[in-house]
Amino acid sequence: MARRNIRAGRRQDMDESIRKEPEVSGETTEENKDRGRDLYEWMQALVTSVLTVVLIFTFLIRMIGVDGHSMVPTLQHGDRLLVLTSLLYHDYKYKDIVIVRKDSFGVSPIVKRVIATGGQTVNIDFDAGAVYVDGKLLDEPYIRELTTRQEGLTFPLTVPEGSIFVMGDNRNESTDSRSTMLGTVDARYVIGRAVMLVFPGTDYYDESKRDFSRLGFLT
Repeated sequence: MARRNIRAGRRQDMDESIRKEPEVSGETTEENKDRGRDLYEWMQALVTSVLTVVLIFTFLIRMIGVDGHSMVPTLQHGDRLLVLTSLLYHDYKYKDIVIVRKDSFGVSPIVKRVIATGGQTVNIDFDAGAVYVDGKLLDEPYIRELTTRQEGLTFPLTVPEGSIFVMGDNRNESTDSRSTMLGTVDARYVIGRAVMLVFPGTDYYDESKRDFSRLGFLT
């Protein structure tokens, strides 16, 4: 009798434990679905944001570093520039700072300033160090020194339509459109326009210094 009572007691305990076992409510299932949906939407938004940033910095905006001293004092060696690509900006004009690539000149892009555009005539008086465009003397507060270095081209020179004439601000340490190696540049070879200095390179006169006050939009 005792054994039967023990077995009966065990069955009764098991039956009670089964009855006491919690049931999964419909509300909990819906909460799990909502959490899964929120996680999926968050991941989708993250992936979309990353792809958008990649596309923007591939086709519309680029970061390009300055290599050399041809744009001193405006730009220093090692400056990091924010560049609007030609897909966003292609109506180049006088004073624009542009990034140019030309296979006949070199494998790396170069940074120069637009001096004249298609149809305009450039003339340089190397004795006086003066630059003229369409007969008008340019006021050039951005240059380091007067333009006295000749590089091979004969002036006056008329810029072909669809091309630009570029020079570095450090005129006597710049190889640019005055040179037969570069000459006028077809606008299709322009990567884009530099619009902002986002990180300064080392100073031309003291390579141990970086002037963070130079950060900002370029003019």
